[in-house]
Amino acid sequence: MEQVRAKTTRRFLLEAAAQLFDERGYSGTSISDISAQSGRTSGAIYFHYASKENLALAIVEEHFATWPNLIDRYSSSDRPALERLVALSFEVARAFRDDVVIRAGARLWAERTAINVTLPRPFVGWLETVTKLLEEARQEGELTNGITPQVAAHGLVCAFFGLHTVSDALEGRQQIEEALHDLWLLLLNALQTDPDPAALLARVREHPLTPVPAGGR
Repeated sequence: MEQVRAKTTRRFLLEAAAQLFDERGYSGTSISDISAQSGRTSGAIYFHYASKENLALAIVEEHFATWPNLIDRYSSSDRPALERLVALSFEVARAFRDDVVIRAGARLWAERTAINVTLPRPFVGWLETVTKLLEEARQEGELTNGITPQVAAHGLVCAFFGLHTVSDALEGRQQIEEALHDLWLLLLNALQTDPDPAALLARVREHPLTPVPAGGR
């Protein structure tokens, strides 16, 4: 029972801190602010996280921990690889828009030079995932000749996260799905063997993938 209570408290503090880090950034948030936001004493926060740096690290680690299960579920679907890639991108976009811990983790990583702790290395897992899906698309005959999966994956990851940066700055990611739709209209024209991006996007949006549950195949 104590372990469950401690885990619940840690998550509560994590989310309270994430709200403030997302809104104010790392330097603009103090332990006193988190105490006021959470209704817990500073001592309780230090008991569970020891320092503001450790709390920030926990949020960034939680951000990174979100993706492997999500990627695994989409990787195991029997839908065509390009459809899975597009569908995965929309789910990630919604997570960035709707999940405060995801948003805070992204902001904290961007402000990493102000945080005296080593944070996880970003983007590597995404580059590997997108490369794998593009390799599968090539095997399925859906990837146009002349496209090198590894090179294209780098460009797609840059475009996707660049879109997030712009969307966050201009409208707080509230129109991220619409912007991502328009980006895929552009990119799929270059990626597909027989370009028909509107049809692929319609299939993804009208018939969402039902990912295999974690642990199931």
